[in-house]
Order: sequence, then structure tokens, then C-alpha cells
Amino acid sequence: MKRVIVVALIILTIVVGVYLSNQYWIHRYDGIIARQAGVYRLDPDLVWSIIYEETYFRPWKLGKDGEIGLMQITPAVAREWAAETGLPDLQKQVAQDPGPLLRDPERNIQVGSWYLEKIREQYRDVPDAEARMIAGYNAGPSRAAEWNRVSEGQKALTRNEFINKIDIPSTRAYASSILDRYDKLKGRNHGVTISQESPSPATAR
Repeated sequence: MKRVIVVALIILTIVVGVYLSNQYWIHRYDGIIARQAGVYRLDPDLVWSIIYEETYFRPWKLGKDGEIGLMQITPAVAREWAAETGLPDLQKQVAQDPGPLLRDPERNIQVGSWYLEKIREQYRDVPDAEARMIAGYNAGPSRAAEWNRVSEGQKALTRNEFINKIDIPSTRAYASSILDRYDKLKGRNHGVTISQESPSPATAR
């Protein structure tokens, strides 16, 4: 009996340790996220949900297409951000080698939040703007704008209608996953219902 209790306590200790370690891992950048989201008037929970999906909070991660860091920033986006700052030294650094700057969690989240805010500008009067922002972040603002387009006089797409117009399966899955996680953080049971009739993948632009 004592042996069973000891084993149970060991298992419980391991489970609690793993849980606490994971909680630290996924929340250790919360302060930075809150700070940068505040600067760009974003919901920190949305930024957190994107980072969770992109890299699971691994600042060293590199994407297959050259994306760098926590929010998987491309060098092109980094150069656009640096140009907007108007600081020559920063522009030069990003032009030569954006890697060191984008591997820094604070800078990476700053650039990612800046980019999200730029995408959001297109959807200020659109309900469920988060879905459009996430799709644009993953597949590019022009694709998100195309998926969001409706005929003149037609009402704006609902979240599900927009998601089901995304004709890149990986982007549909990406947006749906982030929105589900975001809804849970906000205590909502919004849910994303993906149509059973999946559109054909779009040709990459």
C-alpha cells in the first residue's frame, strides 16, 4: 500500500511539474505582448494566440520561407517596418541581416504587432475583423482583401462565411485554430464552422 501511495505521489509531482513548466513557457512573454499590443491598439489575447500557433513561443524558430522568431516575421515585412521608423541605422541593420533583431522577442512582437495593425486598418468597420487580420497575416493582405470582397450592396461576410471563402487549406486551418484559441481566452463559444465543400487551393501569388 505504501508503495502505491509513493508511486501516486511521484506521478502527481511529475504531472504538476509539467503543468507548471508549460504555464511558465507559454506565458513568459505576456508582459512584452501586453506592452506592444497596447502600442498598436491590439488585443493582447489575439497576439498571444497567433504566437502560440506560429511558434509555440520559440524565439529561435525559422520558417521554411525565411520567417524569423516568435511571430515568424519575414525579412520583407521587417524592411517595411524599418523604413517606416525613419531611422537609417535600423534600416541598414534590417537590410544587411534582420536575423539578430527579429530573434529578440521584444522587437519581433513589436514588428508583428505593427504588421497586424496595418492589416486591421482595412477592416475597421467590418465585424469579426480578427478573422480578416489573421488570414492576412498568414497569406498576405491582398489575399485577405480578395476573400473579404462582396458584391456592391451585399452585407459584410460573417466570420464563418469569410473563413469558408479562404481557398488555401493551410490558411483556413491556421485561421480557424487561432480563432478557436482566441475565443477560449475570451470565454466565448463562438466557434468556426468550416464548410464541408472545400474550395480548390489558390495559386500562390
